[in-house]
Formats: sequence, C-alpha cells, structure tokens
Amino acid sequence: MSDKIKVARRHTNRSEVLIFEKSSPGKRAFELPPLDVPAVNAGEALGEFRRAEGVEGFPEVSEIEVIRHFTRLSTWNYAIDLGMYPLGSCTMKYNPRVNEFVARLAGIATEHPYQPQELSQGCLKILRQLEKCLLEITGMDAITLQPAAGAQGELTGLLLIRAYHQRNGNPRKKVLIPDSAHGTNPATAVIAGYEVENIKSNADGQVDIAKLREQVTGDVAALMLTNPSTLGIFEQQIPEIAEILHAKGALLYMDGANMNALAGITRPGELGVDVMHLNLHKTFSTPHGGGGPGAGPVAVRKILEPFLPVPVLVEKEGGRLALDCNRKESVGRVRAFVGNFGVLVRALAYILAYGPGVRQATEDAVLNANYIRKHLEGAFDLPYTRPSMHEVVFSDAIQKRNGVNTMDIAKRLIDYGFHPYTTAFPLIVSGALMIEPTESESKEECDYFIEAMKAIAEEAEKNPELVKTAPHTTRVRRLDEVAAARKPVLRWKPSDKRSEAAD
Repeated sequence: MSDKIKVARRHTNRSEVLIFEKSSPGKRAFELPPLDVPAVNAGEALGEFRRAEGVEGFPEVSEIEVIRHFTRLSTWNYAIDLGMYPLGSCTMKYNPRVNEFVARLAGIATEHPYQPQELSQGCLKILRQLEKCLLEITGMDAITLQPAAGAQGELTGLLLIRAYHQRNGNPRKKVLIPDSAHGTNPATAVIAGYEVENIKSNADGQVDIAKLREQVTGDVAALMLTNPSTLGIFEQQIPEIAEILHAKGALLYMDGANMNALAGITRPGELGVDVMHLNLHKTFSTPHGGGGPGAGPVAVRKILEPFLPVPVLVEKEGGRLALDCNRKESVGRVRAFVGNFGVLVRALAYILAYGPGVRQATEDAVLNANYIRKHLEGAFDLPYTRPSMHEVVFSDAIQKRNGVNTMDIAKRLIDYGFHPYTTAFPLIVSGALMIEPTESESKEECDYFIEAMKAIAEEAEKNPELVKTAPHTTRVRRLDEVAAARKPVLRWKPSDKRSEAAD
C-alpha cells in the first residue's frame, strides 16, 4: 500500500471553469412531464420557420450547476457597492437607489417618448425638465438628449460645427486638440472628417497660449478642450482661448466629461464655450460602462441650434410638447430613437434630489481628491503642482528607482481590496497614476485607500519583488497581458484542454 498522500483539488468556487467545460451529454436543467395531448410534428407546426439544421454546442448541465456557476462568478465581480473605484478616467460614483426607484415607477418604466404624442406628454415633460436643468447647469442655449454616450456626443458636436462652417461657405480642415485631452477626441475629429493638430501643454499643464495663437488659422474649425483636463487641472485661461478662436472664426468645443468638478460652480457657456457634451453616467449618476446604457447630451450656443439632430423637442400651442423632425438645417439623426429614456429619467432624479446641492456634490468631489493628494504627496511623485480639481495625477518616478511601475502598483492595490486607479494615462505623464475618489466616498474610505497606497510605496522600496509579482490574493494571478493583447482567445472550442492543463 502506497504511503503517498493524494493532494485534493481546490473547489471550483476558487477556480471556476467555463460552463461548456461542465457539460455532460444528457444532463438537463429541467424535466418535462409526459404529454397529455397529441404530439405535433415540429416541422408541421413551424413550417418555413423550422431550422434546417439542429443547434449544437450548447452546454448540457443541471439546474444547480447553472445556478452555482453564475452565482460564483458574480462573487468575483468588484462593484461600487463593495468599495471605492479610484478610476480617474471614468468617474465611477455611486448610483443612489432613489434613481432606480423613480425609473421603475408605474407610468415611467413602461412608457417611452416614441409613443403617440397624445400618450407621451408625461415622458416629453420629463425630457423637457431635464433639458432645462442641464442648460441651467451649463449656461448654454439649446441641447439635444439623443447621443448615447460621450463619444457619440463628441461626434455630434463636431458634426454641428462642420454644418455651421459649411453654411458659412467653408467647412475648414483642422481640429486642434491639446495633449491633455481625452483620448476619444482625436478619434472623433478624424471620424468627422477633420485633420488633427496637437497642442503641447506648458510647464503648468495648461494650454500654451502663445503656440495656440500661432496654430489658429483660417483652416481651423475648432479646438476640442477637455476642462478640467485629464491632469485634473482647470484651464484658467479658457476665456482668452475662446477669444483667440472666435477672432479667427473658429469655435470652442469643451469635452464636458469632467463636469463632476464644475457642476453648480462654473458654467461653461459663460466662459465662451460654443458646444459641449455631458456624460450623464459620470456627472449625473446613471448606469455606467459596458457599452451602455449611457447618455451624452450635447449643449450648444444659439448659433448652432439650427443644426441640432432631429427630432428636436418643441413646445406647441397650449403647452403641448412634440418631437419635431422638420428642420432643414439639421445634421439629421445620430441614433434610431430619441435617447435612452430610462437613463435620462435617472439623471433627472439625481439632479432634482440634489437641487442646489449639486454644488455641494462637486465641492465634495474636489475635497476628496485634494485630501488624497495631500496625504500621498512625497510617497508618490506629483509632476504638476497646480491645484487639483476632481482628480489627481501622480507618477511612478519614485518607485521606478526600484524597478516598480504604475501597473505593478495597481496590481498590488487589488491585494488591499481596491479596484486599481487608471494606469499610464494621461499619456503626457510617464507612468501616470490617475486617481479620482468622487463625492461618493467618505473620509474613512479615503483613509483606507491612502493607507494602502502608502503601504505599497513602502513595499516598493523595501521589497519591490512583492509588488512586481502582485496580485497574490486573487483567484486569478497576474496574466500575460502582452500575449492576451496579441493572441486573444475569444471563444472556447471543445478541443481546448486549458482547464486540464491548469489542474
């Protein structure tokens, strides 16, 4: 008899395989009782709609295997309901439950603005009230709620700018974009048919005004300015920037993704901005990410109002609201429907719940970012020292002395129970650590984060290998990200034996 002890495998709740790999022929998640009516031939019943070939490849598993599989996977997810998301590029704030309650109210959850207009007046009034609120917050003259997200909002804004210049006889060729802008901006400009010209930031992380004067010519259609920038710095010279552009007939587009730092305090329309988009999922607390649902309304000055996409919400006699598609100068539709109505309802619920207190939310977001900045200065390099707004950007310059980079620090942060911050962005900061706590986080949560980051800074100095090989406490350890990017495995095939190799 052998004295060798067999090592037990870890339970699947620690190393979950694919549902396909659990499959065994003949397993079922249900069992139907015998027929008590005459059987009907499927071919006769379905006629031309019957599949020519059978469907193969679906996993055959029992009900409890299905339930346990997806329940276990759900416990792997990190969520804002569990802890802080310090993602500086995404503004991952908490979505108050009252928003969800309102969106599920009878008479709202089952309705949509595209019903016959005599039945949709309530929906249209919700949209009208949201428009008024957003115009009040931004200081702009007109708005469209159609764009499905920020990137589509950017494209809509540039299409409006192109239409404006075309009416004036010249669509122009170029769009200027600072190096501190969001990464979607240059892609949007190219899709809109423009050439992109970069503007370097000065030593303070601001737009170099002298270079801007040189670059603004008659060929420039607009400047796309992210404000506050991806450095978390407010562009203090924005009125002068607007004057430079307007003097040459160009327009100022403001990427409003970072309005979480301005709402209730500064109105872009009063600073000379001609057109801007808003990310309702970032500033006004609606569902976020995963390709949707989302909303990226675009607000404009009067000069761009004629070009807004159709349909446009208008008020008729007697206060009746209607969706107007008869607008000759419109850029047309930017999507099939009026907008993600449920998301727009949630945004209005958030704004009305705060009321004038939306300013307090902004101040709390800025306070939290500066609280973290103050406590981490010295432990991490701060490349730009101008006052931070809703986010702060450090670099890994100190940790690189010991071979530790921003990705290593982010991976190690997972071991401390936090979702990583945004790594290596903005690109103008080498080894960037982009941190945004939002107004959702308490002082206690910020303190937990600060303690974790300080501990990692100390580890990077005394035991850098510990940080470089993190994470150590997760179900899945550090992946080969280069291989994943260059040779992605996008689907499972029955011939794959990866799970056996893992065992």
